[in-house]
Amino acid sequence: MIVVTGASRGLGRAIAERLLASGRPVVGLARQPVDAPFEVLPCDVADADAVKAAAQALKRHGEPVEALINAAGIASMNLALTTPAAVAQRIVQTNLLGTIFCCQQFAPLIVRRKAGAIVNFSTIAVALGLKGESVYAASKAGVEAFSRVFAREMADFGVNVNCIAPGPIETDLIKGVPAASIARIVAQQVIPKPQTPAAVCDLVELLLDPRSASLSGQVLHVGGA
Repeated sequence: MIVVTGASRGLGRAIAERLLASGRPVVGLARQPVDAPFEVLPCDVADADAVKAAAQALKRHGEPVEALINAAGIASMNLALTTPAAVAQRIVQTNLLGTIFCCQQFAPLIVRRKAGAIVNFSTIAVALGLKGESVYAASKAGVEAFSRVFAREMADFGVNVNCIAPGPIETDLIKGVPAASIARIVAQQVIPKPQTPAAVCDLVELLLDPRSASLSGQVLHVGGA
């Protein structure tokens, strides 16, 4: 079984559907009920108690958990000086602490198999230092640092931990961002063209493949940085 957070829409939904299509059992986590071809558990990853309850539900399910994909995330494109405190807190709580909470609760279920993978999500905004994304980038920089150290902590259990850091991809996360702003970001990538959810799904499948067993503690940029 593979656990995918943020599975109601965007990259989380695309990843869950790709894995399901490849014959892998998937359980999604989402804040709101949603119709999906896979089981979805209600869970706000920013709520530690809710994440714990979801993990306990899967534990009772009895099926081994082989991987965790932490795709849930939120963003607010704004200068640091004009970002409301409540918005900054929600971004950090969801992106950074949500990733940590899920790793704390689901990693022990993966460890039982003595093998598995965890894929966390960052953003190209960290590597490029994008103006207007300071709080968002800070939350994701925390995810990158956490992932590098957590990879070392999980290595003895045969569990790999890596980060995917995409550039702009057409999902709800960047809805409303001016096209000119997206174009400027894309122009700074090593591969200066828009990437797709399919490219991210390809990379997720690569990281879940046993042939990637020697790859851990890495941040992989979709589009290049």
